[in-house]
Order: sequence, then C-alpha cells, then structure tokens
Amino acid sequence: MKQLLFKKIGRRHFSAMFMLAMMLFMTFPTALLAQDATGAKTGTINDIDTTAAKVIDSVATAKDTVLSHVSANVSKLATAVQTLGNADGHNKIAINIMWTLITGFLVMFMQAGFAMVETGFTQKKNVAHTMVMNFLIYSIGMIGFWICGFAIMFGGALNVANLGGSAGVIPHEYIIHMFGHDFGIAGTVGYFLSSKYYDVGVFTLFLFQMVFMDTTATIPTGSMAERWTLKSFVIYGFFISMFVYPLFGNWVWGGGWLSQLGVNFKLGHGHVDFAGSSVVHMVGGVAALAGAIVIGPRHGKYGKDGTVNTIPGHNIPMAIIGTFILAFGWFGFNPGSTLAGGDLRIAVVAVNTMLAGGAGAFAALLYMYARGGKADPGMIANGMLAGLVAITAPCAFVTSLSAVIIGAIAGLIVIFVYNFVDRKLKIDDPVGAFAVHGANGAWGVLSLGLFADGSYGDGWNGVPGTVKGLFYGDASQFFAQLIGTVTCFVFVFAAMYGFFKLLNKVVPLRSKEADEIIGLDIVETGVHGYVD
Repeated sequence: MKQLLFKKIGRRHFSAMFMLAMMLFMTFPTALLAQDATGAKTGTINDIDTTAAKVIDSVATAKDTVLSHVSANVSKLATAVQTLGNADGHNKIAINIMWTLITGFLVMFMQAGFAMVETGFTQKKNVAHTMVMNFLIYSIGMIGFWICGFAIMFGGALNVANLGGSAGVIPHEYIIHMFGHDFGIAGTVGYFLSSKYYDVGVFTLFLFQMVFMDTTATIPTGSMAERWTLKSFVIYGFFISMFVYPLFGNWVWGGGWLSQLGVNFKLGHGHVDFAGSSVVHMVGGVAALAGAIVIGPRHGKYGKDGTVNTIPGHNIPMAIIGTFILAFGWFGFNPGSTLAGGDLRIAVVAVNTMLAGGAGAFAALLYMYARGGKADPGMIANGMLAGLVAITAPCAFVTSLSAVIIGAIAGLIVIFVYNFVDRKLKIDDPVGAFAVHGANGAWGVLSLGLFADGSYGDGWNGVPGTVKGLFYGDASQFFAQLIGTVTCFVFVFAAMYGFFKLLNKVVPLRSKEADEIIGLDIVETGVHGYVD
C-alpha cells in the first residue's frame, strides 16, 4: 500500500498530506454529549487539545483534498490516534475530578475543626449544645444547598471545563440589563440536582462547593454560641445555605455581575477571589456579626457600669487541636480550588497558605509580647486562622514574601478588631468569628488587589492577561476588589440582620435567661456534654 501511494502521489506529497490528515483528525470536534452520569463519556481528545477550533478553521479549505488522498490504513491510524487522544483526555478529567473530590473531603473534615475550636472556647455547660450546632449545620446546609442553593449559585455556569465540560447540561443565568451591560444575578437551573443534571462533572462541583458553603454557615455558630435556640438555628441553616451564600457566590464564582466588572467596566479581572476570602469567610463573618448584634451578649458578659468581663473557654487543648484540623483542611480549601490536579500552581497555593497561617500566629504572639502581655493561646490560634482566611483569596496570585506579609497583617487585624468589637462596640462574639472571618476576609480580597504579581490567572473572568494588583501596575484591580468587599458587607449584613430580626419574632433566637445560666446542654439537647 505504501509503495502504491508513493508511486501515485510521491513521498514528499504523501508526508505532507499525512501530517495534515493527523492534524485534522486529532482536532476535529466530537459530537456534543448528553449529561454523563457514569463518567464513561467525560473527557476526550478535545480536553488536551485546546486549539482544535483554530486548527480546523485553518485547514478547512484543504480538508476535501486531503481526505480524498488518504488511504484506508492512514484512516485507521488516525482513528487509533483519536482513540489514544480520547483516553488521554479522559485521564486528564479523571485526575481533576479525583483531585477535586479528595480536597472536598478535606474541607468537609474542617467541620470537626470548627466544632472543637468553638466548643473549646466556650463554657463546659454548653458543650453538647455547641457541638450539636456544628454537627447539624452540615446536614441542614447540605439539604438546603441541594434544594436550590447550588442552582442559584452555579445554575448560570454549570459547564466546568476542568471537570469535563458537562456537555449537554445547559446553564442559564437570570440577567438584568443596566447601563448598557448585562448583570448576572442568579442561576436558574439545577434545582434538586434533577435528572437533567445527572452528570459526573456537575456532581463533583456540587460536593466541592457544598462543603465550602458549610464553612460559611458554621461561622455564626461561634458568635452566637451559648444562647442560641436550636429551633431558630435550624431555620437559619436553611436560609443561609439556600439564598444568602448562593447569591453572593453567584456574583463572584457563578458568572455574576461582580466577576464581570473587568469585562463590563475595565476594572482588572473583575472581583477575584480564588478560594473564598469574601465568598466563604466574609459572608460567614458578616452574618456572625449581624447575629451577635440581634441576639445580644451572654449573661454576665457586660456589667451595668460598662465593665467587660471575660468568660473563659473551658478546654484550650480542644481549641488548639481544632485549629490544627482547620489548618490541615485548608490544604484542601485553597489548592483544591484549582479544580484541576494538573494545574501545578497548587504547589504555590499550598506553600503560600502554610506561610500566611504561620505568619499570622507569630505576629499575634509578637504583638502580645510587645504590649507586655502573655502568650494567650486563644489569640495565637485566632492569629493563625486569620492568616489562613486572608490568604484564601490571593494564594494563587502572590509570592511567598507577600503571603507572609498578608498573614502577619491578618494576625494583627484579628486582635485589633476583636478588642474593638468586644470592648468598644460591646458586641459579644465568644470565639471572635467576625474578627477572624469577617475582617480578615475583607483584608484577603483587598490584599489580592495590592499584591497580585501577574504570574498567574491569564484569562481570569474572561479578561486577557494575568491578574495584577496595585503594586504591580493595575490599580483597577484594587477597585474591583474594593467594590466586591463593600458589596459583600452591605448585602450580607442587611440580609442577615433583617432575617434574624424577623425570625426572632416568630421563633425566639435566644434561650431563656434561667436556661442560659444553668447551661443549654440539658435544656436543648437532653444530655450533658460531660458526665462528671
């Protein structure tokens, strides 16, 4: 066959046509797939050849000529190459799905860390009650997110390329047209993960984003601990998981209007938040502040003469172990947000995450020594958590030095904000939830607008070029971060403050004073946390 071909068309022409045929077959688009519940059809050659469309356009005029001269054997070889390419594409997507699921499992385990931190920093008489809240929010939040939260957040952007593209799953975003631009508000498809969305890529995204949502939902359990009725807490869990978190999440991660500030108004790459300083932590921290204001301080926290009384936690070792669990889970939180095991930037993300947490703890210690104080383990732990919260948004976009600076500043912010809220505003937040998550969530997204060095993020939110902050020449990125930060605080505080006020009229938020004095374990759960 080879000799006959050579005689007919010559060696040089055959080689040229053979190479062109390989290019054509390897880049020819495969048919759109229906949603894929088994994963067998997810991942093709197009997942490893991102220039397919361009190549096809360039060879379209020569296609008929090439095909007419290609032999049956060459066609078989091309088919074999196509098969191998599809296998490589499938493996690439499989790696990404496995990576995303495993990191999602790590984030899920952070619930244990939150439970231990919050319980350790509160009183012994409320151990079972605090633990139950942290446990219940996992179940409640999951169900609420499944009902409509996921649809509102990601229904407008379900086709995740890193997870196979979810071909056949058609997203739809509710859009408001203003000032000559489209403003995405909420997704409108994907409720209950119905049969139309029975796809491995969609289900992977759901799991990963559900555990992120649960992190947000559990934060107010710390600020409202030791006086929150479980019945009102259950209603809160559904509200934040179904509406508040998904709406702001849509605006940043679901293709909504904050993510499009760059496309619409030339403000950098729009509001950028790699892993959730604003979407996860600031939303939770601001909700915690609103709840703490509405529910009021614990009995005995503030004297009538204005004195501020410390109510010590009952188990510091538990709180410190919980902090370590959270720090460990953050290696899923931040690196996992690539949604791609093949994105080797995960090494930078992981190291920056680690350094910022350490810098936050160390900065808090140095500040306490500089003020003539002692090494308060609670503040050191919160310093680490503050550094981790702050680096969550910029972790993929900054150098290690910047990560240390961001974390160290966070370790100071958490002390300043905690003291201001506790002593000046007289808002009782037993674990410093707003100081850790709210204030440092804001600092995290703003720090991205300052320190992003332009080494990563090409094409982020549809804007060509990498992400750069103010210190690297793009002031507009900082303004986009500022707009997102202000929007988060105003929207979440207004929504949650109004919700808690209304809920309190229907189902009282606060336990009775007598119950609070003796402890909520027996009153709310029927069992003691500890049996002495």
